[in-house]
Amino acid sequence: MHLTEQARATLRLNDKGRYTLPTHGLYPYQWNWDSAFAAWGFTTFDPDRGWTELETLLSGQWDDGMVPHILFHRPDPGYFPGPDVWQGRGPIPSSGITQPPVAATFMAKMLAMDPAGAPRARALWPKLHAWHRWFMTWRLDRGAVCVTHPWEAGRDNAPDWDNAMRAIDVRDVGAYTRRDTTHVDPAMRPTKYDYDRYLKLVQLGVSVNWDHGALAKINPFRVADPTMTFTLLRALRDMITMGRRFGEDVAEIEDWIATLEAGAETLWNADMQCYDSRDVHSGKFNDVLSNASALCWYAGLNDQRARPAIERMLDAATYALPSFDPAAVGFDPLRYWRGPTWPIMNYLVGSGMEEQGLSDLGRRIRDDTAQLISRHGFAEYYNPLDGTPAGGETFTWTAAVWLGWASDHREDKRGAA
Repeated sequence: MHLTEQARATLRLNDKGRYTLPTHGLYPYQWNWDSAFAAWGFTTFDPDRGWTELETLLSGQWDDGMVPHILFHRPDPGYFPGPDVWQGRGPIPSSGITQPPVAATFMAKMLAMDPAGAPRARALWPKLHAWHRWFMTWRLDRGAVCVTHPWEAGRDNAPDWDNAMRAIDVRDVGAYTRRDTTHVDPAMRPTKYDYDRYLKLVQLGVSVNWDHGALAKINPFRVADPTMTFTLLRALRDMITMGRRFGEDVAEIEDWIATLEAGAETLWNADMQCYDSRDVHSGKFNDVLSNASALCWYAGLNDQRARPAIERMLDAATYALPSFDPAAVGFDPLRYWRGPTWPIMNYLVGSGMEEQGLSDLGRRIRDDTAQLISRHGFAEYYNPLDGTPAGGETFTWTAAVWLGWASDHREDKRGAA
């Protein structure tokens, strides 16, 4: 079977009718940014199904505008922590945190691919606007966007969070049974040390019924994050383009963009010469060079200051782009966000570089991603040194990246960035 057909078959395999699983077993629900990738992937061959994916995701939006990072559409004992632990307060059982706001950007891509979907995009635009307003209301520090749980950034166990995690008291977290390590080699997953702190942060949210103002006062974890800042900045640019088409007033969004552009500068670590996460409570940079450091181009910031460090990180790996600097202490090529290369981040970074004129680097990342998928299938992530596939298998967003970007041999090029 042609790889493009295999990618389509992977999306169909994980399709639950109105939403898509990241992969069976390890992730049995609808995840926020996974779903946006899925919608994009479906639109390359089934636009109606792509629009349904986004509509289902936004059907779980909370009254305050937040779109949760997990929607628990049906019970599944194979996943922990489930809805009974999270106790989200939206219209669908959900988690109490969000994820990188890439949905608007993928909706813009879908609209370009399927102009007939304009009425559906028009109906979703206000929901996305409300979600973005929620970020601007509750998650800013000096203009940069913060995460209040490592899972929000999508980069669950990234070294960025180590300093803030040390401040979390887990003595009363209680006993629990993880499910993720029954599906994947524990050496590829976050440690128990990490999980204790993940759960404690959930318990803090539940203790205030996920009241964002109250939670901000008691949460020891608040980190200004390049992932969130750059994905929101890009989403707002795409919202303006779509909003003008739909006759919307975009003045507020223009102001938000100015705020975030100034906030992005507060993430520039002059000592390391890269964009870096910043612990809000301590006021200190975390001194982490990661694939998120390279999202500035995706956000529309063509910052030549950032290029040398990213090129160095690319040169240190066989396959682009490591999630953590291979030259740094603690680099682990197979443990989740402490080293592996992720096709989804490769797409965001590589396509952003291509858009900003860094065609050599963008093409390099695209070609490496295509090689990994061609040789090793649709894995969740890969070892950047030797290409070993890792994490979940038959992964939705990896198949979407193939369909929309990685392959130079697409049967349907409507998914091109």
